[in-house]
Amino acid sequence: MKRILIVQGHPDSSQQHFCHALAQSYAEAAMQAGHQADVINAADSGVTFLRSRAEWDSSLPAYAGEAQQAIAAADHIVFIYPLWLGSMPALLKAWLEQVFREGFAFSTGKRGWHPRLKGKSARVIVTMGMPAVAYKWFFLAHSLRSFERNILKFCGIRPVRWSVFGMVEDTNSNRRRKYLAETARNGAAAC
Repeated sequence: MKRILIVQGHPDSSQQHFCHALAQSYAEAAMQAGHQADVINAADSGVTFLRSRAEWDSSLPAYAGEAQQAIAAADHIVFIYPLWLGSMPALLKAWLEQVFREGFAFSTGKRGWHPRLKGKSARVIVTMGMPAVAYKWFFLAHSLRSFERNILKFCGIRPVRWSVFGMVEDTNSNRRRKYLAETARNGAAAC
């Protein structure tokens, strides 16, 4: 059994989006397979943006401390978000900046930085309107690679697996059902 934390990063919680359905599919399949799965909706947490080094060094907002506890308890972390202007939504990035602070996600010392989240794995699920192949091959999945390398692996999280789901606005096809089924399989396997 694994403890799984799902960070649902769609910034609009006023209505259900496909990212919400993916989070639900992953969580349900994981729990049916005997894993524990918890979901954090970043949009519901009251995210505040960091604007200075002084704010970075200041005390944590309550939601960030709660998220750190959930991450510390998790074996596997799933991030789900839509691609907006070529990257993750600003709200999710602000959430990450608050939660993945020095002292929790990494530390620095005389010999450089030290990752503090070793032993955890991750899956990043990104939805987009364009074909996934265009994002992967033409744009080289630049923002996803940056998230993997500069945040997750920097903090010691590995392996990091991806699911890139393109053309999600095409609601008249079987595409969404296929994506939900793939997400459920990954949830059941906790990968």
